[in-house]
Amino acid sequence: MKWIKFLMASYASLFLFSSSLMAVGVKNDPVEKKIDKLISRMTLEEKIGQMNQISSFESIETMGEFVKKGSIGSIINEIDPIKINTLQRIAVEESRLGIPLLIGRDVIHGFKTIFPIPLGQAATFDPELVKIGAHIAAVEASSVGIKWTFAPMVDIARDPRWGRIAEGCGEDPYLTSVMAIAMVEGFQGNGSNDPTCIAACPKHFVGYGAAEGGRDYNSTFLPERLLRNVYLPPFEASVKAGAYTFMTSFNDNDGVPSSGNEFILKQVLRKEWGFDGFVVSDWASVREMISHGFAADDKEAAMKAVNAGVNMEMVSMTYFNHLKELIKEGKVKQETIDDAVRNILRIKFRLGLFENPFVELNKPSVMYSETHLEAARRAATESVILLKNDNQTLPLDENIKTIAVIGPMADAPYEQMGTWVFDGDKAFTITPLNALKEKYGNKINIIFEPALAYSRDKNTDGIAKAVKASEQADAVLVFVGEESILSGEAHCLADLNLQGAQSELIEAVAKTGKPVITVVMAGRPLTITKEAALSSAVLYSFHPGTMGGPAIVDLLFGEEVPSGKTPVTFPKTVGQIPVYYAHNSSGRPANGEETLIDDIPLEAGQTSLGNRSFYLDAGSEPLYPFGYGLSYTTFEYGNIKISSSELKKNDILKLSFDLKNTGKYAGTEVAQLYIQDKVGSVTRPVKELKRFTRVTLQPGEKRTVNFELPVEELAFWNIDMKKVVEPGDFNLWVGGNSCDGKEISFKVIE
Repeated sequence: MKWIKFLMASYASLFLFSSSLMAVGVKNDPVEKKIDKLISRMTLEEKIGQMNQISSFESIETMGEFVKKGSIGSIINEIDPIKINTLQRIAVEESRLGIPLLIGRDVIHGFKTIFPIPLGQAATFDPELVKIGAHIAAVEASSVGIKWTFAPMVDIARDPRWGRIAEGCGEDPYLTSVMAIAMVEGFQGNGSNDPTCIAACPKHFVGYGAAEGGRDYNSTFLPERLLRNVYLPPFEASVKAGAYTFMTSFNDNDGVPSSGNEFILKQVLRKEWGFDGFVVSDWASVREMISHGFAADDKEAAMKAVNAGVNMEMVSMTYFNHLKELIKEGKVKQETIDDAVRNILRIKFRLGLFENPFVELNKPSVMYSETHLEAARRAATESVILLKNDNQTLPLDENIKTIAVIGPMADAPYEQMGTWVFDGDKAFTITPLNALKEKYGNKINIIFEPALAYSRDKNTDGIAKAVKASEQADAVLVFVGEESILSGEAHCLADLNLQGAQSELIEAVAKTGKPVITVVMAGRPLTITKEAALSSAVLYSFHPGTMGGPAIVDLLFGEEVPSGKTPVTFPKTVGQIPVYYAHNSSGRPANGEETLIDDIPLEAGQTSLGNRSFYLDAGSEPLYPFGYGLSYTTFEYGNIKISSSELKKNDILKLSFDLKNTGKYAGTEVAQLYIQDKVGSVTRPVKELKRFTRVTLQPGEKRTVNFELPVEELAFWNIDMKKVVEPGDFNLWVGGNSCDGKEISFKVIE
């Protein structure tokens, strides 16, 4: 762990970005004076050019002509530093005003060194490590000239059928907000003083994660109160962290597409939060307002988007083609254009592009450096969740003689990297099979029988060989899950069971009677009720990235102890969706009073089942709750104290408790604090995560842990649509997941 502490200390100064310019105003700032002077010299065509973003295409000569005319403000999907320098030279030296280009790329969870998918990073509950991962991505991406990433994705997602759940941090507003801050600060470093800084772009603003039916691009129907209490907080946290840019979402909410939504872009983002960066549309989302039926044609789409507050258009060219005419017709004000350009130029200045637009071509490569790989390995290690461990099956004894390695994900270097990996090289990915061979190949007989060629493979011919290998082994490692293409944008599923014949494979090898350790690598929670029951132990790894193999092997053999926690609730069956821990209580909650379908007597009376809120065939509880994860050791919570049982609205709730490692292994527990507002002017969630911390303890070690929670953080948007702390009775719990913990009551008074 020394390396990670050193890395944190080394990068600490890079994470001191301050949004003081926003706090004190920008009128007297010298950069603002430069911007105003530049705008005063710009033609209308040059202003519209700054608002135009294109995707790189083959002919650099054609792009260069557009750049020379000032017709392009940003280019995405160009990663060749020589081409980038050529285009920047044209922009700076040959265009009339010398305004540099902003080069963007989807750097979601690593550039070359691939970290776990964001959902996996959220499973670490380790924001400092997540911050380092984002910074490493920025270091690598900026070294080729990329200065803008379209991340982090901070959509709250409570439906794992939605493929893009992989790109975010799960279902909880607080966890997502903490991770959003970490990623923004990691990407942006120290701003213009940091040559490795790249602009963050929190997305998708807003509500996209609630797409109806879990189908991508679909409509959402989020009332304002739900929007403000659940879906907006991570975006507000991103603004407070100093995010340079925002991206609108594809969806319409209650009939209004985000790229034409003045309420969220002007009222909330600008007026309420004071955001002074720029807003970019998602890919062609301005033009897609025609498909929504919100605009009749390109011209109307451009008018509605720019007037709503979208400053830069991604690729669909409606601004470039129609803004000049719209201004002439009086349908768009010149002031609107000037404000958009001002926001864009402000970020180009903050990124230091005017001072240093070029890539240094002769510097040593930073890709896949030892430090970067070690950080990716640490992130992968902390992201893995131990869901089951019957009879202490894990960790494996390294004196074991023979291991059968089974399944399509055991040696799938490309799939292991996960979704949204444009630039990672599978040749650098270390798979579990290769990590096992490298570390234990001389000590343990490793029999590899994949049985299935890939996760969707339905050909069962190879299962017999896998069974034979299992019969010869002392333990069976089954690596299953989903290929990277099965999650991410447009990759939604109606069925979350294991694809292909993977379930049949697990069932077949389980019949051998040998200990079956199932390792799942996937981009979302899967419905693995049956497979977990057949397994002696289950490790769940959201696609772990470049160094996933060594991380998983270290966990299997006890060189590392699992500490990951579920960042999203795991359903038993897809029919339970949406299922999430922070739901409101119904008038008839289940409360354990459930009569399941097989227990219903014949000719039962219509009220004999208790009239409670649950499914006859699945009950009310999920397979695994939010915040859940086992360890090779055990932890005991005790001596829980709060500073006062009565607090005022400006007080701070101080909580302390003793946490003891009661097992045989050193381990890390993620201690979690949950709050319930018992009675409100509107119904409140049964529990809400408010604090968490990672605590590492040696066997037998006990430590006092403290949480501080300002009472003002208990505020919510009430029946009058005002954000207030309402006086009344509250409960709190501290424990290792959203279900555990002793209930303690306190009161907030006027």
